Order: sequence, then C-alpha cells, then structure tokens
Amino acid sequence: MSFSSKLKEELSRQISPARHCQIAEMAAIISLCGKIIISEDDRYTIKIHTENVAVARKYFTLLKKTFNISTDVSIRRNAYLNKNRTYTVTIREHEDAIRVLHATKLLDENGEVGENLSVVKNVVIQQSCCRRAFIRGAFLSSGSLSDPEKFYHYEIVCATEEKAEQLKSIIATFELDAKIVKRKRYFVVYIKEGSQIVDILNVMEAPVALMELENIRILKDMRNSVNRQVNCETANINKTVSAAVKQIEDIEYIRDTIGLDNLPDNLVEIARERLERPDATLKELGEALDPPVGKSGVNHRLRKLCDLAGRLRGTGVGSGTEQTRSEE
Repeated sequence: MSFSSKLKEELSRQISPARHCQIAEMAAIISLCGKIIISEDDRYTIKIHTENVAVARKYFTLLKKTFNISTDVSIRRNAYLNKNRTYTVTIREHEDAIRVLHATKLLDENGEVGENLSVVKNVVIQQSCCRRAFIRGAFLSSGSLSDPEKFYHYEIVCATEEKAEQLKSIIATFELDAKIVKRKRYFVVYIKEGSQIVDILNVMEAPVALMELENIRILKDMRNSVNRQVNCETANINKTVSAAVKQIEDIEYIRDTIGLDNLPDNLVEIARERLERPDATLKELGEALDPPVGKSGVNHRLRKLCDLAGRLRGTGVGSGTEQTRSEE
C-alpha cells in the first residue's frame, strides 16, 4: 500500500465527535467528488463517485452518523483493468438529499444547487475544527501524497479555479502557503515543502502518517548530511593527494637538474621530508622539522620549491603545489 493510500485509510477512520465538523467534511466530499441529479419533477439525488473504498466508507459513515440516512452503495469493476473499482454512494430519497444539501450549504439563497457545487456560505467552515475537517474531506476526495522516500509533494485536485482558490484560502488560515497550478482542465492545490506537509498532516489529524513522515525526513536529513560530509572530505583528500604528487614531481625535478644540496637549508629540509613522507599532511611535515614549523610556513617553503621548478622548466612561476588548508 502506498503512503498516500495508508494516509487515506487513516483519515477515513478519523470521525470528528462534533456534528458541525462532520457536516464540514461531508461538504468537502460532495463538493469535490459529488454529483447532484435533478429529475424532471425537481426531485434531488446525490451521488459521489470514488475509486477509493476509504472515501466511500467515510461518506457512508458520516451520512449514517449525522443524518441517519440510508444510502445505496454500488461497485463497478473496470472491464479492462481488473484492479480498478469505482464505488458509488447514492442518496436517492429527495427529502434526505435536500437535508444534506441544506446542512452543507451547497444550496444558494434561492434553494438552487450551485453549478460548481462549491460551498456558498462560510458558516460551514467558520470554526477552526471545521476547517480541519473540510481539508480532510477534500484530501480524501481528490488528494494524494507522494512517497516521501523519493520527494515531497502534497496535492488536492479541484475541478474549477473557484474551488481551488477557496481551498487555498482555507489552508492559509493555518499559516500554510499552498500554491495553485493548472494541470490540463483541472486546478491543483499543492504543497512541496516537507515541513509544511508535516503541518498539513497535523491539521488533518493524521498522527500515524505524521510520525512516519517525520521519521523519514530525519533519516533523509541524516543521510544527506553524511553524504555532504563524505563528499567534502573526499574532495579535500583528492586536493591533498594531487598537491602532494605535484610537490614530489617538482622536488625530484630539482634534484635531478641542480641537486638539492644547492638549495637553502630550510628548503632542503622540507624537500627531503616530503620525499620521505609523501602521504604526510602539512601539519605532520611541519612537526617533523627541527625546529617545528606551522602549516603556513611549510606551505610557503613548498611554494618556493614549486616556483624554482617552474623556472627551471622555463615555464615561469609554477602552480598547483598549494595544499588545502582544510587538512587535519
């Protein structure tokens, strides 16, 4: 089961104790994946279609708990994809449908259903707990969350820009910065930052998914930190090795052309130490001298040897012998 499916399964079992929160969640479900059918004799039927059994179960439970309404549940299997099933929960009784639409404020002031099935009165989502329930219902209806092991992406797909803007403004009341992008003929409300996705899970009251996501984030941060440190150390080692190889080449060239004995004593001493200890760091080379010399002093002497080798080769001032100062 994917992370998103496990999250929806957890949310489907989260039933708000307050009736007004149950109505807010129901309003989101009907608004995002519901359909209102009006017969020729002005009788109303409400249907919600979903491929997620958790959403169908949640809607069925909310209707039973909030209105004590009996519904019809049908399952249709895709003829081409045996794994895909579509669940339809239907309120067939006109009086029951009207009760639900009035309670969820999906009817306008004239008693007519809005074309886009958007919540027309903010009274449904006036309280903070109701806004939490509304976001939870919206995610159950048309939301998804990527596998956090790969990347962070939380989204809810809306049929119209009006619904997307409404949902974005509701999310913003929890100080979360959701964005909207148009994808084909839909409008997607999304959050990409890991810490904000943790916060939206907290808003939707999904503690199990929240803790799992936090654990994954901690492990990923630790891995990234270790990788950065290893890469940095590897780069420093490579620079140190390259510099040491170049220093030895320069010293051997000087030895083979004019001889080390023709150099000043301080340069002879550091040259012989480098030849004897090709893997030593600048600090270790300095400690081996008599008297000991600091890293900057060792580097200065090696620079002089590099410059001398460059002049002897007829190429001017040499380069590349300076070792990184990030050595131990």
